Amino acid sequence: MKTALTELLGTELPIIMAPMFLVTNVEMMVAAGEAGIAGCIPALNFRTIEDLDKGLREIKDKNKNAIGVNLIVNKSNLQAKKQLHKCLDQGVDFFITSLGSPEEVIKEAKSHGVKVFCDVTDEKYAKKVEDLGADAIIAVNSGAGGHLGNIPASVLIPSLKSNCKIPVISAGGVGTGSGILSMLALGADGLSIGTPFIASKECGVGEDYKKACVDYGAEDIVVTTKLSGSRCTVINSPYVKKIGTDQNIIESLLNKNKQIKKYAKMLTYYKGMKALEKAAFGATYQSVWCAGTSVEFTHQVEPLIQIVHRFKNEFTEAQNQLKKILERT
Repeated sequence: MKTALTELLGTELPIIMAPMFLVTNVEMMVAAGEAGIAGCIPALNFRTIEDLDKGLREIKDKNKNAIGVNLIVNKSNLQAKKQLHKCLDQGVDFFITSLGSPEEVIKEAKSHGVKVFCDVTDEKYAKKVEDLGADAIIAVNSGAGGHLGNIPASVLIPSLKSNCKIPVISAGGVGTGSGILSMLALGADGLSIGTPFIASKECGVGEDYKKACVDYGAEDIVVTTKLSGSRCTVINSPYVKKIGTDQNIIESLLNKNKQIKKYAKMLTYYKGMKALEKAAFGATYQSVWCAGTSVEFTHQVEPLIQIVHRFKNEFTEAQNQLKKILERT
């Protein structure tokens, strides 16, 4: 499993533990490093810049593997510049940018020797961030958890590999070692995997959230626009069934009005993130849990390193099965 991503980050495996809002924590970042993969944590998971500074220091003290931070780079993140500068001061290894133009992040990160990977959902945006100087592309496909793309991995990865020169990292829909092999076979240089790690021992979310990841399957994942205004996947819990997945008429009209669209989106994003925070850490009927279709392969709560070991074993088994098939043809 040596790829362009393992060369970029110096990791044993071509896997990034995807940054998950309100889910990824310091303990998970440390465990990811011990398991031989790169960890990435959203800057917004820290309430203040001081908390971000403290958290990064703790991660660096305990994790000698590659450390990444996810930055939301659109106008909804009022702390983006301060977060960027604090991360550069702390010497993070890479950034993953989401939901906006990464131009400023790429420019400043380059001057500090820090790599920048950019979330993209199509070839057009991939070419833009490549021209800006991105080091790799996070190809967010239609199977991704949280904010997802429109194009399946089977189409998106080969398309980006054919049209871009920088490494392509697949994001979405993978929860097994055989899934990892399939993405590499499509041409991916690595994977960003999130949902399988929610039900890890190190994860700090509530036990109800973890239990939901064990009990629900791929058919229970639905797409909603009520959390951030953008399409986002959640578990179809009784509460989600009750409130629905589409914005109401007022929300929809506000988001279409040119004069107030920006502020309406910011308000929707804020309300949605507060709902997620309440559900993630508290046992309540009003629960909105983010997850992707790879929740299908979560069958128990276990240490993060065991999840990665399972990936490795399944990958080897899938390789051997493929060899046998090829030998018969």
